Amino acid sequence: MSFGSASTRPQAQAPCPCGGGVFGDCCAPILDGAPAPSAERLMRSRYSAFALGDEAHLARSWHPRTRPDHIDVDDGTVWTGLTIEDAAEDGDAAVVAFRARWRQAGRDGELVERSRFVRRGGRWVYVDGDVA
Repeated sequence: MSFGSASTRPQAQAPCPCGGGVFGDCCAPILDGAPAPSAERLMRSRYSAFALGDEAHLARSWHPRTRPDHIDVDDGTVWTGLTIEDAAEDGDAAVVAFRARWRQAGRDGELVERSRFVRRGGRWVYVDGDVA
């Protein structure tokens, strides 16, 4: 599946996958196309997109210069938690450091990344990141 839509979405009052509150007030508006008010909020929505299989949001929120031609999140990974460790904005550039926990094939793991974002046309987009 390439750049598809989310296969399952939580109810508006359910906890948001990113851990930032209720889904309807947290990531749902951004997943639906509203601009993220900060790079951290975009990072949270991208985590939720991975957790929900929302490849379309991942494509929209990825800088066209670094976005891959194909995004496939349907790989059996269950995303189990997100911790934002640091977030700093400087004008139209930002860095967000995070830990994303996952489970796949009975194994638990953690992705630790320091992601770079830029604001293009008034919208934050993910550029790239350094994985620890």
